[in-house]
Amino acid sequence: MSQTFDRIFRNGTIVNHDGRGEADIGVTGGRIAAIGNLGQASAGDEVDCSGLTVLPGVIDSQVHFREPGATHKEDLQTGALAAVMGGVTAVFEMPNTDPLTISAEALADKVKRAHHRMHCDFAFWVGGTRENAADVAELERLPGAAGIKVFMGSSTGSLLVEDDDGVEAILRRTRRRAAFHSEDEFRLRQRRDLRVPGDPASHPVWRDAETALGCTRRLVAIARRAGARIHVLHISTAEEMEFLAGHKDIATVEATPHHLTLVAPECYERLGTLAQMNPPVRDAFHRDGIWRGLDQGVVDVLGSDHAPHTREEKAKPYPNSPSGMTGVQTLVPIMLDHVHAGRLTLERLVDLTSHGPARIFGIAGKGRIAVGYDADLTIVDLKKHRLISNGWIASKAGWTPYDGVTVTGWPIGTVVRGARVMWEGGLVEARRGEAVRFGETLAGRSELAGRSELAGVSGAGATG
Repeated sequence: MSQTFDRIFRNGTIVNHDGRGEADIGVTGGRIAAIGNLGQASAGDEVDCSGLTVLPGVIDSQVHFREPGATHKEDLQTGALAAVMGGVTAVFEMPNTDPLTISAEALADKVKRAHHRMHCDFAFWVGGTRENAADVAELERLPGAAGIKVFMGSSTGSLLVEDDDGVEAILRRTRRRAAFHSEDEFRLRQRRDLRVPGDPASHPVWRDAETALGCTRRLVAIARRAGARIHVLHISTAEEMEFLAGHKDIATVEATPHHLTLVAPECYERLGTLAQMNPPVRDAFHRDGIWRGLDQGVVDVLGSDHAPHTREEKAKPYPNSPSGMTGVQTLVPIMLDHVHAGRLTLERLVDLTSHGPARIFGIAGKGRIAVGYDADLTIVDLKKHRLISNGWIASKAGWTPYDGVTVTGWPIGTVVRGARVMWEGGLVEARRGEAVRFGETLAGRSELAGRSELAGVSGAGATG
């Protein structure tokens, strides 16, 4: 008797735990039900993937979608639209919104806003502060929580815990892996006068390599005292890569496409404040050092650090211009172009964008093309040449630092739990996003969901 599925993706080249090979994928109830030659099977919908490569769904574990508080720049729906247009199936959104995501009530509000309104699946980082340090063990286990995020250096918004005692108070209570923006706030305050009005190229002078390295050294020492696991975001220096290579037992590492692609001073001369990020894009020495860390396996994940601002805001003269650029929609095409250029293998890219996030954050049911897993797929054409343009960008910000850049490799389809959300640049099945599940929070989820319901979100809606 032939098998029947809800949907079959046929004839694609799959990249999974077996390597690369042509196979069909049968999907039932939003999960992968079979992989192989399904020529005798039938389905309500069949998708021909001939000539295309099927990757596990790309997970971007660092985005800023600005809702609530700054929805003129972005909101959860437009940010998710940018994600799926770029082949991203799930995102972890950051807590520096207004109000800050630092309580059960604020997290529940975000989950409620996102559920079946976002086009991709989602989780939300909860900001760690001095005031909520005693509660982080409970906050990090609530439905929809990606974990605890701490800013040791000031960036967009008011979240900041710059001192060792404040960081240690948080880390002594965490049980999951906590994420950190690692720049030394004390050094930033001392060096503010090094900013040159009207010259964004002075941004990496002010926020120099020592600002990042010194803070990361402090952070690792605190984590060892506390017996905690840490995730160091958006590494921007060669020295940090070398240092963190010796501390992989407790520290995982993120790199970003812009730190791997853009280089100072050229990017500031060409893009001005559009290249302004925290931590900054630096010179070729540091860019090459980040690539070395990626090549050597020090880097665990890629995150876009999608941080949109309007063009009017970015047009303000430095240093009044805000730091941040769009990135969630360009993560896949920019990195596929690096694959085409031979800078990394496709298998390594899958490790960085699917296997890696699932492994280090303990994501349940995502990150692999395997039976029983969510049918999250990023379907790409490795040979397709496309011009990235501002007009393609779905973010409210409406611009990209890669405007005018031609790449080889392009996202053709974004599949979220079996639904074809994006196909060939069009939105097909919209607003299906649900909260990502995590292995470390599955036990006791009913009790936690009940607490979240008291905060304003139903357990069913929060957990997906």
